[in-house]
Amino acid sequence: MSNAIKEKVLGATGSISGSLSFLGGYQVCHNVCLGLISILTLLGFTITGMPLLFLTRVAIPFWAIALALLILTIILKFGKNMEFSGKIILLNSGLIIAGIPFQQLQQFNYIFWIVGGVLVVFSIGWYIYEKFIPKSKG
Repeated sequence: MSNAIKEKVLGATGSISGSLSFLGGYQVCHNVCLGLISILTLLGFTITGMPLLFLTRVAIPFWAIALALLILTIILKFGKNMEFSGKIILLNSGLIIAGIPFQQLQQFNYIFWIVGGVLVVFSIGWYIYEKFIPKSKG
């Protein structure tokens, strides 16, 4: 496989990792449920309760898969086997930290959200900085 194809595949894997991490966050699941209820209401269906409540049972396995993919990505990057964007790894790390699903850690949710959010904002800022700020030639 060429390097460009490998980078695209591995970039997609990193994106999937970050996406799966947010399935662990209650607020995200809650907002998805509310959106689903709103869409079904527009179609004429009435729903009481949370139609996607079953996802809370699989939040930890989804989050664990996302964490495992992130760890694999980091190992491959620093093992010099493959080249990954540090910005994407930082973004995915922030999403995984913000989406920690464990009930025992609920009193620390705001800390996880702040730390994860700072990492996400920093990675986006890093991307914007490199994309739009011209590099000096000397």
